[in-house]
Amino acid sequence: MKIQFDNWFDTMNMKNIYINCDGASQGNPGRAAIGIQIKGEDKKTVLKQHSEYIGKATNNVAEYLAVLKSLDLAKRFTNQNVFVYSDSELVVRQLTGKYQVKNKNLKELFNQVQKLQNSFQKVVFTHIRREYNVIADQLANEALDRH
Repeated sequence: MKIQFDNWFDTMNMKNIYINCDGASQGNPGRAAIGIQIKGEDKKTVLKQHSEYIGKATNNVAEYLAVLKSLDLAKRFTNQNVFVYSDSELVVRQLTGKYQVKNKNLKELFNQVQKLQNSFQKVVFTHIRREYNVIADQLANEALDRH
C-alpha cells in the first residue's frame, strides 16, 4: 500500500476520494477520540491518516466529530465527490435522512456536517460493518492510548 501524507499539491484535483472514519469513547460519555483514513481514486493509495484525542464525549458525538474532521480534511484533496464510510448506523442514517436528529447536541453537529457538504459536488455516506472499518477504529484507539 502506497502512502502519501499531505501531498495535496499532487492530489487536489481528484474527482473521487474515499474516507473511512470512526469515533470511539471509553465510557458514554468518556474519554473520546477519532480515526480517519482517506484514500485516493484507486481506493488503495492512502492520502492521509488522522488520529486525534477529542476529550470527553459520547460515542455518537465522537462519530459525528470524525465525520466533520473527515470532510474538513477532504477539502485538501477534492471539491468533487467524497464517499464517507462509517460503522455508526445512527450517524449515517441521520445524515442520509432516514432518521431524524432529536438530540440537540447531535443536531448542532448534524447542521455543521450539512454546511461542510456544500464544499463538494457530492457527498455519499455509507454504513459499513465494524470489521470493514478496522483502520479507522485502530487510529481512534491509538489516540485514546496516547492520552
